[in-house]
Amino acid sequence: MTDALEPISKIEVISKKEKVQAIIEILDELYPEVPIPLDHTDPYTLLVAVLLSAQCTDERVNQITPKLFAKADNPYDMVKMTIDEIKAIIKPCGLSPMKSKGIWHLSQMIIEQHHGEVPQDFKALEAMPGVGHKTASVVMAQAFNVPAFPVDTHIHRLMYRWGLSNGKSVEQTERDGKRLFPKEKWNDLHLQIIYYGREYCPARGFNLDKCIITRQYGRKSFINEVLKEQSKKAQVKKNK
Repeated sequence: MTDALEPISKIEVISKKEKVQAIIEILDELYPEVPIPLDHTDPYTLLVAVLLSAQCTDERVNQITPKLFAKADNPYDMVKMTIDEIKAIIKPCGLSPMKSKGIWHLSQMIIEQHHGEVPQDFKALEAMPGVGHKTASVVMAQAFNVPAFPVDTHIHRLMYRWGLSNGKSVEQTERDGKRLFPKEKWNDLHLQIIYYGREYCPARGFNLDKCIITRQYGRKSFINEVLKEQSKKAQVKKNK
């Protein structure tokens, strides 16, 4: 890996297969271990934590879930609470009216339809209120170790910047990720790409010098846009 910014004209042209392998090797080097960012003790607490993480940071969720789980860390205790009681606890996570209803009703569904256990099944999870495909994929991958490739905003952004997907939809990004990456790597890669996006390739304050993968293997049109913007800023600074 080189630390010097390479002009776009000098970036090596390689096949997509070679690019994918290079990206995997860089991510494995940077993140040999991939701890699950949401604190939980079992599939149920993970499911609730993932639901709470929608439009909320993992750090904030990890501050709130101990308060919620102290009162109810299983579906039977959760349904003993009222939706308003749940809402009052989870309010700092945002979208609390919708999330509190989702948590209460999915808990009831788990009791009535799944004997109190979170089902190891995509369709059963996605049938629950407040649980979309991404949430179901995270639970299947992280709770049950079933290969899945959940796509969040970081993965969607990076897959486009790296020229691995067209960026038109998260559904397409997921299909491309599953097609390009080995199935046995999906669960680790999902977390590695998120960690990389937060640390090296953010949506705001992006720095091409810092982003190893985009600099070496990124989409040429995106890199050229970044370089053009850098040039403009440098010119403005020079003229002051």
